[in-house]
Amino acid sequence: MQTHQLFELALGLKAPWTVSKIEFSEKDNRLDLWLDFPEGSKFACPVCGQGCGVYDTEPRTWRHLNFFQHQTYLHARVPRTDCPQDKIKTVEVPWARSGSGFTLLMDAFILALAQHGMTPAQIGRIIDEHDTRVWRVLRHYVDEARARKDYSEVRAVGMDETSKARGHQYVTVFMDLGEREIMFVTDGKDAETVKRFREDLEAHGGKAENIQEVCLDMSNAFINGVEAYLPEAQMTFDNFHLAQIVSQAVDEVRRQEQANHPELAGTRYIWLKNQWNLTEHQTLTLERLRGGHLKTAKAYLLRNVFQDIFLPGNKDQAPRLLQQWYFWATHSRITPMIEAAKTIKRHWDGVLRWFSSRISNGLLEAMNGLIQSAKRKSRGFRSLRNFTTIIYLIGSNLDFHLPSMCPTHTK
Repeated sequence: MQTHQLFELALGLKAPWTVSKIEFSEKDNRLDLWLDFPEGSKFACPVCGQGCGVYDTEPRTWRHLNFFQHQTYLHARVPRTDCPQDKIKTVEVPWARSGSGFTLLMDAFILALAQHGMTPAQIGRIIDEHDTRVWRVLRHYVDEARARKDYSEVRAVGMDETSKARGHQYVTVFMDLGEREIMFVTDGKDAETVKRFREDLEAHGGKAENIQEVCLDMSNAFINGVEAYLPEAQMTFDNFHLAQIVSQAVDEVRRQEQANHPELAGTRYIWLKNQWNLTEHQTLTLERLRGGHLKTAKAYLLRNVFQDIFLPGNKDQAPRLLQQWYFWATHSRITPMIEAAKTIKRHWDGVLRWFSSRISNGLLEAMNGLIQSAKRKSRGFRSLRNFTTIIYLIGSNLDFHLPSMCPTHTK
């Protein structure tokens, strides 16, 4: 078998395409392959689908996967057909998408690296290309895959904000809690984010009235948005945010009390951790401090009791237990705990809704951690579109319709 035929097999070429010329430069660390077709060949017109003759050709070059350590480029004169229905049209080649400077297998390689946590800058260094070319590939496939998404079966949604940059700049992330994947990302954290989510939902076959459950924090903007744009949805206030509100109150008590009780210095994380996560030294310190008459210790006990209300077996008793806790907290004479309890009371129905819906944003919070880690690795993103592209890559189950890394697959 001749070298040309070997490369034709390796590239998965089918008639009429052949390898017409091969050039290898050890000095430049480069392999160039010229692809061509015999005179008189016909190609399927991209408009009418019929086999049409070649009107003329346009020279094109694509970067392919490296041949071992050597950069590889494909060159071809791309035919244009004279379509009887729609004038002259460029034929789509089987090894690359229209308008791309990479082959499909190079696209697949770039996406695989990105999905495994590499930043576009790191990918650019690996393939020796500027990261702007990498971003173009990622954005194209994410946008194309999202366009194919069907949200007609979505019934329960989680929503939360995450920072996109310093200076209180946020995006709001929406998750399908049934499929456990990110559905939509949009700029800001106001009621308009829910409006934009509804528009995107309906553009993908979903209906606002089908959304029966929404898990969110107690942001008034989010609440107003859900009431206005998802009118059939019941709101469940996320347990993580509820616990965070009470824990923040405990920390505020500690900071106020520390001025007169120096023994509280350096104990912040002892009061914020769950007891089973404490080290042996922290456990001994906690037991010693709980033996006194510190307001911080009383606030800590209130926090633990609040968390215990949400144990799985408390559904029938939850309203009574929560009411008892509220009475205890508001009569504690500890101002931060009183304020936290009143915040819970203002959102009473949504707090208790968890015992029926059993939904939370735990997975979304975990996704936010991955998003922030990606942001730190990339040292920020140059645009909102880049940021949202990475979020979809991290948290969405997207089908990119790409060939596998096996070279015999073609589009």
